[in-house]
Amino acid sequence: MNRILEIPPEKLTPEQTTVFDQLTAGRGLILGPYKVWIHSPTVASGMEQIGTFLNKRASLSKREVEIGILVIAQHWQADYVRQAHIREGKAAGLSQETIDAILAGDDPKLADAHERAVHRFAAALVSRTKLSDAEFAEIEKVLGRAGIAEVLVLLGYYTSVSMAMKVHEVPIPQR
Repeated sequence: MNRILEIPPEKLTPEQTTVFDQLTAGRGLILGPYKVWIHSPTVASGMEQIGTFLNKRASLSKREVEIGILVIAQHWQADYVRQAHIREGKAAGLSQETIDAILAGDDPKLADAHERAVHRFAAALVSRTKLSDAEFAEIEKVLGRAGIAEVLVLLGYYTSVSMAMKVHEVPIPQR
């Protein structure tokens, strides 16, 4: 059962209305997790800023973003997010073989050093594996400190998205 409690526009508080207008101006609609977060307008506004940054201004490529999201969606067993980002990953150019490897927790054998570093970092973090100083240094050499920060925020943001969609039992759209 879908547990999302949507607030009709006429019942929004002034703060919620500001965030609602911000969200619909940028996206045209309010996506699922924002229907959860809008109950706390400050949270919704902050998450929108982070989400917009990750999707439009981060140094990570679309493929790198999708690699990180797939690792997190699989980790949290978040069906809605996993299904949505299998589609998005394919649209970004990830092969089915690569997606299957990521979802299986295997090495996807990525040719691009940046993509490999994102995957390696994300996979280590969700597996609770402590990176050695040498491994961290290798990832840092490829991604830089800004890239490391962006991957961490990407994983945190999509952990919140995954949890919101999972705990609210949002059904997977049939396509």
